[in-house]
Amino acid sequence: MESIKKLVQQVWEDRTLLSLPIYREAIEMAIEELDKGRLRVAEPAGDEWIVNEWVKKAVILYFPIRKMETMEAGPLEFHDKIPLKHDYASQGVRVVPQAVARYGAYLAPGVIMMPSYVNIGAYVDAGTMVDTWATVGSCAQIGKSVHLSGGVGIGGVLEPVQAAPVIIEDHAFIGSRCIVVEGARIGREAVLGANTVITGSTKILDVSGPEVIEYRGYVPPRSVVIPGTYPKKFPAGEFQVPCALIIGQRKASTDLKTTLNEALREYNIS
Repeated sequence: MESIKKLVQQVWEDRTLLSLPIYREAIEMAIEELDKGRLRVAEPAGDEWIVNEWVKKAVILYFPIRKMETMEAGPLEFHDKIPLKHDYASQGVRVVPQAVARYGAYLAPGVIMMPSYVNIGAYVDAGTMVDTWATVGSCAQIGKSVHLSGGVGIGGVLEPVQAAPVIIEDHAFIGSRCIVVEGARIGREAVLGANTVITGSTKILDVSGPEVIEYRGYVPPRSVVIPGTYPKKFPAGEFQVPCALIIGQRKASTDLKTTLNEALREYNIS
């Protein structure tokens, strides 16, 4: 892997090297390792995450070495540079018709894809449900037994290469039509209520205690979060600006497979 990393770094600095087979093969090997889950764009290190910048470089470099080609799946036709994943049965992945995952994305055994989309470089861990019309952007990291509800948008990131991808940690529940982008990180077992938007700059206000605690781009583990607003003054007057409100913690009595409504009902919200 170190030799592959070295070659990717070299060709990143000098794109003329893309014409040489040894560099093209190194890029292709890196993408194959991503596809098999043996390599990740980001990986946990204790309570933090480490971004493997060189892996993102390999993903970016994969595009110029690929040619456009026509791909067919029954009556469906695609025309793209990146092939689709295939052979799901041997991987233990359930894929409902109209679901699409690109080669270079990893789907662990037990993943269920309803009609949805997973982009290259993404990592989706065991037992996760990617529900109808949910999208998992390039290089996003999705943990074990996560539920991405209908219409969830998990943002992708390739450049700048040092930017962290979106990270959804194990057992999180992301409610319908939520948006998580710009490298935001959702902690283990957190619950996001429907339509919650988390960006790198979104104010995330913990209002569950006597004083407000503010976070940016990070939802602590087991937090129960709903959409909210706060007043902000502009030249034309004072207006309500979107934010996210942490209204409490997931109770120990709440089963990990709870529905979103059951989790919110504990706080008289559903």
